[in-house]
Parts: sequence; structure tokens; C-alpha cells
Amino acid sequence: MKVLRTTEQLAAHRAALAPDRRVAFVPTMGYLHEGHLSLLREARRRVPPEAGEVVLSIFVNPTQFDRADDLDAYPRDEAGDLEKARSVGVDVVFCPDDPAELYPPGHATFVEVEGLDRHLCGASRPGHFRGVCTVVLKLWNLVRPDLAFFGEKDFQQLAIVQRMHRDLFLGGTIVPMPTVREPDGLALSSRNARLSPEARVQARALPRFLAQVRARFEAGERRVAALLDGAERALAPGRVDYVSVVDAETLAPVDRVAAPAVAAAAVFYGPVRLIDHVRLVP
Repeated sequence: MKVLRTTEQLAAHRAALAPDRRVAFVPTMGYLHEGHLSLLREARRRVPPEAGEVVLSIFVNPTQFDRADDLDAYPRDEAGDLEKARSVGVDVVFCPDDPAELYPPGHATFVEVEGLDRHLCGASRPGHFRGVCTVVLKLWNLVRPDLAFFGEKDFQQLAIVQRMHRDLFLGGTIVPMPTVREPDGLALSSRNARLSPEARVQARALPRFLAQVRARFEAGERRVAALLDGAERALAPGRVDYVSVVDAETLAPVDRVAAPAVAAAAVFYGPVRLIDHVRLVP
């Protein structure tokens, strides 16, 4: 397994690949968990060693954090990440030591998808998705993947990256992958490691409430106010950032579910902000 530290090394490695070698790419911010590993295993399955390479990036992207303390607190474990990557057959890891590799002095270009970032995480974290799109496009241009794998847990991020991919005529294909959960239903996230034991127990309320929303929907309820009734109480003692039902395509809030929609929530348990969602398809 090669570990590349600079964009120059990554670009040179990609340029040296034979034209018939396929590239599967998984971009991450590290602190790998089973959710990430499921993406890497699928990447390896679709692009076996005889057909091409699996490339993993590990980069805690500073431009997608709206708070310096959140960036500083983001968990990191490079040695553990590299060992996990090796265990699932990754060929190349791009792991820059310095953010200046992707944001050199004087950088002045950012990428933004208009409209899809107006609500949910986009409303409460200004500039977050601009940072996501910018770093994904930089990595995409360096790796030039045939397949790129993104988890559906961050469904708004996935929708925005898919729109950018489509609008900018990027090559390759985005492969969405289902959310991986703990046995108690909590969606796997690198942020889970920052939960105190007490907050970890409290956080079970998030997937439990969303499961209740889906049960109400499957029982025939279509009014959003009724679907989300009792949210604050059900999610306590968490501090609710948002609980909403949005159109699955436009991500705009709806009052009644008449087309495919998503019930989404962001809740703080202690200082840790967790997100989750369920799809509601009439």
C-alpha cells in the first residue's frame, strides 16, 4: 500500500497508471469506522486488483468547519486508519501532512452549489457545503476516479456532490452506499467517538425518533406536523439543531409528503452534533 503525502505525488501516480486500469475512490476525513470500511470493501469488490486500484483520501478539510473548536476536536488516528485501509485491500492512501497541499498560499477559488444548501445543515453551518464541494472537486481532479463512493448517512452532502458532479460534467460515476448502524440503531460516525458514555446512551433517541416518524408515515400519516409531533420531547436531553421533512430532490421543506421526501434531524448530545435521516416514499 502506497502512502502519498503531496498533490504532486498523487498526480504523478495517477498519470503513470495504464489507461485500462480503473480507479475506485473513497474520500474521507479519517478516523475510519465500519461505515468507511464498507465503502472501501465495495470499491475493492468492484475494482479488483487485477482491474485497477482503490484510492483512499484522508484529509480533515478545514474549509468545511464553521467553528475552529470543532475542527480542532475532530478525532484523528492516522496509524489506525492506515492499518484499517491495508486490511481491506486499499492500494493508495493520499494523506497530506499539510492543508497547504490542497489550499496553497493565495488560493482563491471555491465551488458552491446554489439552492440545495439553503436548509438543514446548510442553514445552520454557513459555508460548510462550499468547503465540501471545493475539496471534493480538488480531489476528483487529482484522482480522476472511474467510481467514487459516498455514504448516504450524509444525505444532503451526497445530494449536493451529485449535483456538482452532474453540473460540471465530471467524469466517472458516484456510487451511493447505505448508512451503516450500530446494533442499537445509531448511525456510525467519526463524531461518535467524542460522545461521553452518558451522551452515547442518550443519542439512541435520535434513530429511535426517526424510526417513529417512519412508522407514522407507513401507517398512513402524510402531514409533516403530525409526523414530527413530540420531537423535542423524544430527542431530550439533546439540544435540537433542526428536525425537518424535505423534498428528496430539491431539499426544500414540505408541509405534506406527496412525493419522495426525507425526514432529517441534527441534535447535539453534549458538545457533539449528530445527524441522521430516514426516507419517506409515498
